[in-house]
Amino acid sequence: MSTVQISASDVNKLRQQTGAGMMDCKKALVEANGDFEAAIDYLRKKGAKVAASRQDRDSNEGVVIAKTTADGKRGVVVEVNCETDFVAKNADFIAFAESVADAAIAANPTNIDDLKSLEINGAKIADLLIDQTGKIGEKIDVSKFETVEAVKVVPYIHGNYRLGVLVGLSADVEGAEEAGKDVAMQIAAMNPIAIDKDGVDAHTIEREIEIAKEQIRAEGKPENMVEKIALGKLNKFYKDSTLLNQEFVKDSSKNVGQFLDSVSKGLTVTVFKRVQLGA
Repeated sequence: MSTVQISASDVNKLRQQTGAGMMDCKKALVEANGDFEAAIDYLRKKGAKVAASRQDRDSNEGVVIAKTTADGKRGVVVEVNCETDFVAKNADFIAFAESVADAAIAANPTNIDDLKSLEINGAKIADLLIDQTGKIGEKIDVSKFETVEAVKVVPYIHGNYRLGVLVGLSADVEGAEEAGKDVAMQIAAMNPIAIDKDGVDAHTIEREIEIAKEQIRAEGKPENMVEKIALGKLNKFYKDSTLLNQEFVKDSSKNVGQFLDSVSKGLTVTVFKRVQLGA
């Protein structure tokens, strides 16, 4: 039996993350000794319908800005946070976040600390964040910063600055900009974990196989069939969760890889970044 006290707020948090019932969430947290990832696995093994997003939805407010250099070879995506939706929608706050992204585009910093040390009109971004906090009366900070380099980088901002995507393509050909936007929208909507199956880490693969085996055994399938069926479920996982293998949202007759190949033979995604507000 768990020695960890499971609070009502913990149960509600897991329910928000997974969409599972309150009692199921409480039992999962008890069985997992309060470990949220283990509780999610427990729910999945028991066959509960778990929401695709496992991220904490108690998110901070703010905006996500995605931009590229003029030549389209490099892009940045930054998340600038505040405390309320009211401030996040303020034009001055959005303009400040845009200026942070512009500074990142100009100077090409490698991480958030380097970004905060950059200057805008002679003042360090770190100091400007403090100034903004004093002026607005809410904590203002930069919580995420990603950069992408490729032959062709396409930016996309979704949902009133709540999600930003950068897509790196293998070639800058006719139709690449529009195709990149379509793929970025796919990434925003479907949240792939990797470009293709080769990009999925070993831990995730082992986890998915183990969950699949537990599900198959729970269905009463014979043990000598468990491995084969589990590998079939793993292939379904790759189709659902890796970008090039996902069904293309705009044309279900193709996967994303086939769509890109139809735009230009051999065109593919070399890298992508997806930043969601508060996730």
